[in-house]
Amino acid sequence: MEYNFREIEKRWQIYWKKHNIFHTKENKKRKYYILNMFPYPSGAGLHVGHCLGYIASDVYARYKRAKKYNVLNPIGFDSFGLPAEQYAIQTGKHPYDTTLENSRIYKEQINKIGLSFDWNRELYTSNPNYYRWTQWMFIQIFHSWYDKNNEQAKPISILIEEFNKNGNNCVNANTTSNYKFDSKTWKKFSFYKKESVLLDYRLAFLCKNTVNWCPDLGTVLANDEIKNGRSERGGFPIYKKKMLQWHIRISAYAERLIKGLNFINCSKSLKKLQYNWIGKSTGIYVLLKVIFPFEDFHQIELFTSHPEMIFGMTFIILSPNHPLAVKMSLHHKNRLTSLSKEFSININENTISGIFTGNYVFHPFISNKRIPIYISNFISVNQKTQSVIGIPGHEEKSKKFAKKFGIEIIKILDFNKKCINSNFLNGLPHKQAKEKIIKILVKNKIGVLKTSYKIRDAIFSRQRYWGEPIPIYFKNEIPKTIPVDKLPLILPKIDNFHPKDGNPPLFRAKNWAWDEKNMKIVPNILIDHKKNVFPIETSTMPSWAGSSWYFLRYMDIHNNQFFIDKKKENYWKNVDLYIGGSEHSTGHLIYARFWHKFLLDRGWITTEEPFKKILNQGMILSYSAIIIKVIGENIFLSYGLKNKKHAYFSFQEVYVDLSLIKKNNELNIHKFKKCRPEFYSSVFILERGAFFCKRKLEKMSKSKYNVINPDDIYEKYGSDTFRLYEMFLGPINQSKPWNEKNINGIKNFLIKFWCLFHKNKTFKVSEIDPTFQEFEILHSSIKKIQNKIKSFSWNTFISLLMIMTNQLTALKCNKRKILEPLVQLIAPFAPHISEELWYKLGKKKSVLFYDFPVFNPKYIVKKEITYPIMFNGKLKFLEKFDSSTPIEKIKKKILNHPKTKFFLKEKTLQKLIFIPKKIINILFK
Repeated sequence: MEYNFREIEKRWQIYWKKHNIFHTKENKKRKYYILNMFPYPSGAGLHVGHCLGYIASDVYARYKRAKKYNVLNPIGFDSFGLPAEQYAIQTGKHPYDTTLENSRIYKEQINKIGLSFDWNRELYTSNPNYYRWTQWMFIQIFHSWYDKNNEQAKPISILIEEFNKNGNNCVNANTTSNYKFDSKTWKKFSFYKKESVLLDYRLAFLCKNTVNWCPDLGTVLANDEIKNGRSERGGFPIYKKKMLQWHIRISAYAERLIKGLNFINCSKSLKKLQYNWIGKSTGIYVLLKVIFPFEDFHQIELFTSHPEMIFGMTFIILSPNHPLAVKMSLHHKNRLTSLSKEFSININENTISGIFTGNYVFHPFISNKRIPIYISNFISVNQKTQSVIGIPGHEEKSKKFAKKFGIEIIKILDFNKKCINSNFLNGLPHKQAKEKIIKILVKNKIGVLKTSYKIRDAIFSRQRYWGEPIPIYFKNEIPKTIPVDKLPLILPKIDNFHPKDGNPPLFRAKNWAWDEKNMKIVPNILIDHKKNVFPIETSTMPSWAGSSWYFLRYMDIHNNQFFIDKKKENYWKNVDLYIGGSEHSTGHLIYARFWHKFLLDRGWITTEEPFKKILNQGMILSYSAIIIKVIGENIFLSYGLKNKKHAYFSFQEVYVDLSLIKKNNELNIHKFKKCRPEFYSSVFILERGAFFCKRKLEKMSKSKYNVINPDDIYEKYGSDTFRLYEMFLGPINQSKPWNEKNINGIKNFLIKFWCLFHKNKTFKVSEIDPTFQEFEILHSSIKKIQNKIKSFSWNTFISLLMIMTNQLTALKCNKRKILEPLVQLIAPFAPHISEELWYKLGKKKSVLFYDFPVFNPKYIVKKEITYPIMFNGKLKFLEKFDSSTPIEKIKKKILNHPKTKFFLKEKTLQKLIFIPKKIINILFK
């Protein structure tokens, strides 16, 4: 019988689905929770780069099941987001319909690869049954504050109680306010004043802030949604704009986010990214006296992590958001307005702009030295103080600013990093100078030593339609939460999805008002602002809201009473292995870890961190095809002409679909014009009678037209071959190029593996006991394989399977006691062929339900190597080592050997020459 992969794979995929093989329930077994980072169901479907992580997680899930673990391996879709909304704007097709169709395609592709997901736990973030709980959690965040004494989020009711008793004098909270009051003052506050004060303490709060505004998308974007000053989605320009937005006070958790990294098993590079994103630095907050005070403002607070450079300070900058900025620039109102309005991110980076306020602060150590105060957005300011010290002698942006405005530039460190031009710090190394100046600043009550964090409070509003509605209505401009028993607040259906004049699409919804008395949604025309009916928030949540807790919902997906049952949360606890791309190493992981810690604080879960181990799979690279177009002209040049006679032109690169490229990197111009009608009338200048493109090895991406569809691969070679090939490409965490020519080697290996069980196309397995040699091949392979699995070295795991198959083929071994465990070893990688052979071997249950093979030490023959130990070429003694002993371990043992120490005595060791499996020669003088 020939290896017919199409027939075999179809049969076992039907079997798995019919018998619900991958469904998981809580039981008495040890649990293991494996999770892929949330996929977004795009219209393009999966490409082979996406499949790398899915296959890797599936291999490990199947292995863990065979090791007697109760494995949870769920899947769902992060189905809210901009792509579906942009498609809706272009086509008029509702995002719900698009998302449903795209996810159907994803599911078909996933199932054809043989991935062992538990589809009974499938979820969509856009499903009201799911986002009901996302809304509920937002309400809990809104009704919470952060107690810095206990490092914990607490109900806002506790804070109100404290205000009633003692005011805020004893409160140590994470807040944007410095305003102090006692209980009497609090009680005299009006309802609206109290709500305004509480908004400064709530973990979810409204405030005006400078945001990344994308007019083409009509929404605010987070920093991680922007690449090179343009939106990641669509490549549209981004502008800075001041807007009233919802925020989450994520900065309150900065220190816990740093500490928590000690309990996550992940790469050093991932931890470094997280550390840098949070941006912890120890420095000093300095209070400088304003020469011309305004009202109650007599000083400006600034943060510096390098106080030893204070003698190099020649100006300070306030952000346009600084509370003193407008007050101090009354004579420059028009210029300040222009500085504060929208400005392009790219322009802002290159254009030096600022306003001198006409005011100064006194230098704390140089008598009568006045430091000018500017307002600018050119240099990044400290988030808390909204200000920055300008030290142009040692900071590039400060230097540019100083040159632009003719400000003094002072060098205060020499080439040895010792202080110069620094008064009483002169001659001190900068570290000693820092210690000394801090003591003086603190003693003189000019400064306070504190820790600062770069992480900013997360902007939570999005001016778009396709997202979770924010469960807030506004009663006389005071935000009030929708009653939790009336959730979900369901996204209304609308026809026009395009934002208008900065207003979200929900601004057009006709039934988007809250009847407070009857507790239901009513038409907008009933809004009275005073009695019963009030407007509902029209912005929606960011896509990261739903993806910040989905891993918890998988544990208890069908619970309608609460987002998770305590018993189920106590069983699964958190994710044991989280697999995904490094592009999620900052934003998503920070948000998810914050969300998890908040839920812990409020007592709804029991773990501090959501993920025990995080594995970032590398990228699969593919050769893209690039042609060049003359900028401003409808002319294309063959790539080889770029640096020749047409070198005086300026060019732009245009990516071309791989299907339009012939074998010799020649573009099929006719097909290109047909696919890209905007270039139909273009002129193509040929090279040697043909038009050539450039090939570039880079990340697979739809925008680069270099994606490979997995459907084409498993249709041609089979899913098992595809799975094995992806795992054989190289280490999981490294990037590797895709080369379809190499797949045939994997295909041939599976055919050879199949032939071990067949003779003359007939299934034939011998019941004769294996020879010692055959047992040795099996058990030595199992021993090596165990280590490869644990280290995720699956390419070398597959190499061992290939070697073993070749050895058994050479011995013509078809004995059951050898072949049965061999099927189990390959099963995680090639499940379809394994199930087929397991069934042929007479097994009644899936291979998943049988224990993974373990090696028997009695069949492991230790091979020893005897090394002659020589000193300057003369033999002194012999030493035996096991053949598997690492080289470094051998070297260490020889150098610490008593005989080595005796022969060297007072001599100087120069070099140790190690020739594996031959000699060790120690050179000395």
